[in-house]
Amino acid sequence: MVYDLTHARHDPAHVLAPGLFRSLGRGDRARLKLDVTYIHGDDRLEFGGKEPLGVDDMRVLQGLVAMAGPEGLILRDEDQTSPAGKQLILDLFTPPAVIADAGKKPDTLVVRDSFRRLAREIGMDEGGKGLKAIRTSVERLFGVTVFVQSGKRRVGMRLLSSYASDEGTGDLFVALNPRLAGAIFGDRQHIRIELAEVRALGTDPARLIHQRLCGWIDAGKSGKATVETLAEYVWPEPTEVDRAMKKRRETVRKALAELSAIGWAVNEYARGKFEIARPKAKRH
Repeated sequence: MVYDLTHARHDPAHVLAPGLFRSLGRGDRARLKLDVTYIHGDDRLEFGGKEPLGVDDMRVLQGLVAMAGPEGLILRDEDQTSPAGKQLILDLFTPPAVIADAGKKPDTLVVRDSFRRLAREIGMDEGGKGLKAIRTSVERLFGVTVFVQSGKRRVGMRLLSSYASDEGTGDLFVALNPRLAGAIFGDRQHIRIELAEVRALGTDPARLIHQRLCGWIDAGKSGKATVETLAEYVWPEPTEVDRAMKKRRETVRKALAELSAIGWAVNEYARGKFEIARPKAKRH
């Protein structure tokens, strides 16, 4: 299969926030809510939603960010923008009054493509059931609110600023929030996630650990982590049950074997302690 996209230029805060994406069991979506706070640099980010975000949502967001990179349409807040365009810009941000008071709105990126293309690029099922699941995931991401506190300034937005789709044609329209767009534009720090690696991974724990490791290990560099820390990337809540912790450790070891199979170097230098080296960046 031929893929058009090689990588996603992702925002570090969306990648590193503990518990933003997690492994979900049966009934967790109905039982749990999204309530995650993360401090990145000088910013405090608060993510909220009526449902938690799982690995499927993480993969969909990776794909949308990747698609917005080379192919996204830039939506600018310019004086010559038509009245309809200005209203669209206003509609992309919430709450509009806060953004207006803060001054000129940042550029954002719009993805106009199809659910089928998104599924192919992230290695998900392109059948009817799979596409329906992706649409549900996009709508779940759209429902997430993000509040960013920088000093005394507080701004609210959605994780996805705007969304529209056509179930008949499979068309998809998504606008990214300003932080995601800023990472792609190069206005702020970004994290590179290789899509070939994303497609090659076969389990949810491996995918969760992969994204978090990409967040703090640069290409060609290495870092150290314990099995307990890596387990927290998958299950944010600790467990006091020995049997459950043993199962988590086993799952982490299997996930690390998956990473090793796609080119990452994993060395257990002491019991339950790993040095993990990321492959060098590929030239495209």
